[in-house]
Amino acid sequence: MVSTIKPKQVNFNDLWPIVLTTVRSVINMSRYGHTDQLTWQNRFSDIYDMCAATPDSYAEKLYEETTKFLEDHCISMKKDIVESEQNMLNIYVKYWTEYKMGAEHLNSLYTCLNNLIVKKHLVTEPENNMILEYTIELNDQSPVEIGEMALDCWTKIIIEPLKDRLVKLLLEQIYLDRIGECVNQTIIKNVIISFVDVYQYRKINTLELYENSFESHFLQATGKYYREEGNHHLAKLNCIQYMKKILLFIDDEEFRSRKFLNPTSYIKVNNECLQRLVCDHYDTLKNECNELILQQDFDALQNMYKLLKPTHIGTNYMVEQLQANITYIGNEKIQSLKGENLPTLFVETLLELHTKYLNIIRETFANDPDFISSLDKACTIIVNMKNGNCLSAKAPELLAHYCDNLLRKSSKTLTENEIEEKLLHGITIFNYLEDKDYFQRFYQKMLARRLINQQSTSMDAEEFIVTKLKEICGYEFTAKLARMFQDMKVSNDLYIKFLDYLKSESSSNVQNQTMTNLIGLDFNIYVLQANSWPIAQLTTNTFLIPQPLEKPLHLFEAFYNKQYNGRKLCWIYNLSNGEIRMSHLDRSYVVTMCTYQMAILLIFNQHDKLTLHEIAESTKLNTKELEKQILPLIENKFLLNNTNNLTSKSIISINFEYKSKRTKFKISTTIHKETRQDSEISQKIVDDDRKFYLQAIIVRIMKSRKILKHNLLIEEVITQSKQRFIPSIHLIKKCIEILIDKQYLERNLTDEYTYIA
Repeated sequence: MVSTIKPKQVNFNDLWPIVLTTVRSVINMSRYGHTDQLTWQNRFSDIYDMCAATPDSYAEKLYEETTKFLEDHCISMKKDIVESEQNMLNIYVKYWTEYKMGAEHLNSLYTCLNNLIVKKHLVTEPENNMILEYTIELNDQSPVEIGEMALDCWTKIIIEPLKDRLVKLLLEQIYLDRIGECVNQTIIKNVIISFVDVYQYRKINTLELYENSFESHFLQATGKYYREEGNHHLAKLNCIQYMKKILLFIDDEEFRSRKFLNPTSYIKVNNECLQRLVCDHYDTLKNECNELILQQDFDALQNMYKLLKPTHIGTNYMVEQLQANITYIGNEKIQSLKGENLPTLFVETLLELHTKYLNIIRETFANDPDFISSLDKACTIIVNMKNGNCLSAKAPELLAHYCDNLLRKSSKTLTENEIEEKLLHGITIFNYLEDKDYFQRFYQKMLARRLINQQSTSMDAEEFIVTKLKEICGYEFTAKLARMFQDMKVSNDLYIKFLDYLKSESSSNVQNQTMTNLIGLDFNIYVLQANSWPIAQLTTNTFLIPQPLEKPLHLFEAFYNKQYNGRKLCWIYNLSNGEIRMSHLDRSYVVTMCTYQMAILLIFNQHDKLTLHEIAESTKLNTKELEKQILPLIENKFLLNNTNNLTSKSIISINFEYKSKRTKFKISTTIHKETRQDSEISQKIVDDDRKFYLQAIIVRIMKSRKILKHNLLIEEVITQSKQRFIPSIHLIKKCIEILIDKQYLERNLTDEYTYIA
């Protein structure tokens, strides 16, 4: 700092007594009152004059004399504190409060000297532009400001010699506070914080005195006290009562810390309490944990969580036990499921379990991610259990049926919001499926039936779940599902073109003509891409199309061949259906049935009675398929059989006495045996798809890596495929061998594979 005030000659012996009077008044402010402003300004100038005196500065001497005064003053106060005996803490706080305030004011009064002490102070002489430089070095140590020096005197003369007695008295007072005795909290707080404040001017190690002289002894005393308290209460209380008791201890001690201690001690005190009250008795808590989970005593579990979570032991054991318990309960519930509507029971039971424990984790374990993870792992185990005849082994199929039940038109009407909410429940379970590709296959088949039979309750709901599946598994997983929707739209457009084609081909006036007018019946058709739909023509079936259907089929084939030259249409009669009007009875009935059944009934337009063999000759259906299709007609009383069992000689006749309250209904051919066979076929198709999928992944990995060790390749394949399914090591090895045989890979002697394709 540069100043233009001209130095002058002063007599130190004349000025110092005057300054000392003010210093004594400032340091004993509570006894002598405040120094008036004029006196303060005069002393400030006097100190400056001594520091800037010529020819020699009195800064060093001023510093030494001030230090000597403060040391003598501290010695005097120490004597009073020591002599106070039982009242030592009170006297200490009285003097400390006074001295600390005085030291702060002295530091301001000695601003000029502080500037010289802390750094070089430059004073410029205007007449000759001389720069005077003052530095002070005392006792070969770096000088400190007057305020810090004053506190150092207090530390050296009062705290250091008396700290053992002070700390002993503090610990006694804190012990009394713990056992409920009345103590002077302000006195205790001020004594403790004085160990921090005396180092307030320091830049580093500001808590050194506090931590070494008080905190370490306090933590030791705290540990001893709560070790004894823990042993005492555990001997007479059960585990649940003990946890409640020690939670009160910990809360009390936390409150006590905030009353008396520096904030840096809070966590240390809490850890010491937990160590003595919780960790030292961990085995007792551990032994009780599983029983509390089985009894679902969530209040006690919440207390145990609060106690264990902050410790170094943590809550791993609680997490493991909760996961094991959820898994056991879930498996028991799933195994006990019975009834016709198993898909809904399966999903709702799992969802109920998931919701219940998610709420428990939220309320009992503070939404702890470790406990949420344990719930996820337990649900994954439950959903993917494959031992024996466990219902979970069919989880992908059951979940697909659950979605199908929601999305298919039924008598149970739900709002669109309710459907979407229930579909989200299904998605929750879907997330836990490992064999997501199995679900995809089953869902795709059921979606195909809904779309073809126009049984979807809402296209928005259909697209909603596909969007959710896409978000979870990616575009590739739902690509075929999306193409199925697209096919339906394209097919509808094609049907409109076909109708225009018929009109253009007709020679008569076709204005406002319908499909029925043009070809004799109401005819609709879906043209679907073979590689996008999980359906195929049954090659084992032969079928002679009924004569009324021949004309529309030939017309459509002619139209399609003109539109798409080179494409081949393959008719899927087993998935086709139609409406037939039965007008031979006393009232007219409209019945929806499959094409095979319709062909059987149409024969009876010319005959009242036929043998099963004759029907087979007319329809060209094989015996097995014919029996499967004709049985529902007999069971619904449309046809009559003269024998109990169907044989080739059985006489089938039309029932002219048929009556029903309903005039419009549908005949279903779906039976359990067919569904089970369908399931087995779907699983086989998925198993084959997995092999190709894994081979593609292996090739993709090796193409980018070129050379890779066996174990690393296995790990990478599992990582990339687990979004669809968890492949077995055996299956991966088998796919690697296939690729080696196809000369995509080569095995090296060092257990490595090289990409060679």
